[in-house]
Amino acid sequence: MPAPVQYDVCVVGAGPVGGTLACRLAEAGLRVAVVDRAALPPMEHPDFDGRAYAIATGSLPFLEASGVWDALPAPSGPIAHIRVTDGRLGRPASRLFLDFQAAALGPDAGPFGWMVEARALRVALNARLHALPAIAVFAPAEAAIARESGGVSIAIAGGPSLTARLVVAAEGRNSPLRAAAGIPVTRLPYGQTGIVCAVAHERPHEQTALEHFLPAGPFAQLPMAPSAEAGPDLSAIVWTERTADAARILALDPARFAAELTRRLGDHLGAIRPVGRRWSYPLSAMFAHRLVATRLALVGDAAHGIHPIAGQGLNLGFRDAIALADLLIRAHAAGEDLGAPGLLARYQRARRADNLLMLLVTDGLDRLFSTNNPVLRLGRDLGLAAVDRIPPLKAAFMRQAMGLATSR
Repeated sequence: MPAPVQYDVCVVGAGPVGGTLACRLAEAGLRVAVVDRAALPPMEHPDFDGRAYAIATGSLPFLEASGVWDALPAPSGPIAHIRVTDGRLGRPASRLFLDFQAAALGPDAGPFGWMVEARALRVALNARLHALPAIAVFAPAEAAIARESGGVSIAIAGGPSLTARLVVAAEGRNSPLRAAAGIPVTRLPYGQTGIVCAVAHERPHEQTALEHFLPAGPFAQLPMAPSAEAGPDLSAIVWTERTADAARILALDPARFAAELTRRLGDHLGAIRPVGRRWSYPLSAMFAHRLVATRLALVGDAAHGIHPIAGQGLNLGFRDAIALADLLIRAHAAGEDLGAPGLLARYQRARRADNLLMLLVTDGLDRLFSTNNPVLRLGRDLGLAAVDRIPPLKAAFMRQAMGLATSR
């Protein structure tokens, strides 16, 4: 039998968080094995499909250091302005609202973030994963992983045997590695469904995002860069509905679907036209009770899942990866054990409070705003207006939206 191939870290899951983490570690000189059950072709989705990610400003240095940002094949759409409103279906929004301008934080603040097409990020990740000589990609592949105090053994089905000092679980909310480690999770169902699509519109969005709270759940319009396929004026839609109503809406023909969308969006962008596919997924929150086990660290959706109400789910995963990468790169430079219990304990301390706080905030916001109770409606409208009129508090919210308050 040939000797196992040795790596510093094995990342299981080549999605945005796991894939970018692997690239960042490889750029710093670590040898990384990446294992994914799915194939990673050069372009998984060659046609515009309507999905996009909101990448916060605080996540940008991490994507740049990994080489992923410069590998994006298409421009990203900056978010320079966010308006938060409250209302009821088919009626004008409340006159009490919250308005964020990134320029208010200073001339060097930059935008709140960027909208990146999902297919563009996938293309960039695949390019970097296959271009970096320090990374070995096994996909599609099944792997048997054994974690012991002395190290990690990875047996690729029909392929080589590997060893590593640490395995990183980045395989999503139903993480097999997390389950095998016996790490319990708490789940919070919402009885809501997320509807994701994109729309072309008559008027320019002016780099403005809208978060409009409705009794069934939040409705977000997010400005995208122009697309040769979809048009010059384009926005992503993340739309929360009660699950029973969502099924009916998803079954509508294009004209009626656009009419339902317009009832929520309003007419400030003029006539709209849905482009690409419609996507949907059940909404719930999930929180792993621990982020580490013997030679194991959880990142991204394997560690937590939050309501999309603030658009921070992916960036929360990037913050996990930033913290873990910093620890691993420093430990590697010092010749330390990358899977040592002390290092993993430091990672858990670095991320646990931020993850729990974001879960509580998004859960509380959804419960507060997804109701038509007149007393709560008045209270939250007054709250939005109050924050809009208190500059230090408003600035703190803006820095949080940018991912600058807790990016490290």
